[in-house]
Amino acid sequence: MPRSSSGSHGLPPSRGRTPLHPPGSEWANTLKKDLQQILLLDELGYDEAWVGEHFTAEWENIPAPDQFIAMALALTEKIKLGTGVTCMPNHNPFMIAHRIAQLDNLAEGRFQWGIGSGGFPGDFTVFGVDPSKGEHREITKKSLDVILGMWENPIPGTYKIGNWQFEIPVPNDNYGLRFHCMPYQKPHPPIAVAGVSPKSDTLLLAGQRGYIPMSINIVPFNTLGSHWEAVEEGARTSNVKADRRKWRIARDVFVAETDEEAREYAKEGVLKRDYEQYFFNNLKQNKMFSLIKNNPEMQDSDVTIDYLIENVWIIGSVETVTQKLENLFYTVGGFGTLLIMGHEWLPEDKWKSSVTLMMKEVIPALEKKGI
Repeated sequence: MPRSSSGSHGLPPSRGRTPLHPPGSEWANTLKKDLQQILLLDELGYDEAWVGEHFTAEWENIPAPDQFIAMALALTEKIKLGTGVTCMPNHNPFMIAHRIAQLDNLAEGRFQWGIGSGGFPGDFTVFGVDPSKGEHREITKKSLDVILGMWENPIPGTYKIGNWQFEIPVPNDNYGLRFHCMPYQKPHPPIAVAGVSPKSDTLLLAGQRGYIPMSINIVPFNTLGSHWEAVEEGARTSNVKADRRKWRIARDVFVAETDEEAREYAKEGVLKRDYEQYFFNNLKQNKMFSLIKNNPEMQDSDVTIDYLIENVWIIGSVETVTQKLENLFYTVGGFGTLLIMGHEWLPEDKWKSSVTLMMKEVIPALEKKGI
């Protein structure tokens, strides 16, 4: 199995999001631990890691992923790093164009730009965005197009997108005034977009423009096929061929010595805590709890930890996880990269064992199967 995410088949493993931390956690300590996780993943040979952006979400406490990524770049050697995602309505497009371009130059090829429209209610309130009217999606597409335009040909003038306004000044060579901060990768860093719902608009966009499509972790196995259908539908509108090698699928993964150990840890440990105390409440608050169900007729009470183990998570022994990943790969028709979701794994040695078993035993086993 190829080790790079550009391989012809393969499931190079990567981390899908910085870990969740319960409210009240010491911020400096969580940032340090998140960095330590990325350092270990780099040493083990993981391909990429993605860092989220939230301002008012206590559980996801990184509001400036570009700053975090800049530090991680200085401490790592090979792993690619990406924003997972830059929530476009939160930012003045002129400002974020410069911050992303600078980060791309610091990374020299190790940066990927994940973008999205946001989803946390408190952040929408902070930045005056009304998601009920679809403003967040409209702002995201307009901001992205303006930023790409600035990087290609910055045209002087006044721009207004949502609540943001800025002006690109007329160049003046007498004292070196012009829009000049361009990305390192040409024409821009690889762009990724995340999809949640079946036939997601963002995944249609990924297909239309050849961006990296990412399916998030809460979606049951039987919904994932509709995500790729959206990518292919978008690709057809632009008369391009969708490339499955770009597709990232995020899953909560835990590998243990035995199935019994994995199930016990999932049912009593951090995964259970993070879903019951954060994901479930967040989805219900946003009226999106149905997304986690593999049948719309299911009762909320049927979404239990046992249900997640069978339908959403990938946990078990090396043999079981290998089989589940093989089943997932062939069920969806193939994909490029597995994104393993980040958690505040306690005790840490169980997480270290899991990511090591994944790299040292699960991946080689999949390679032998031609995946």
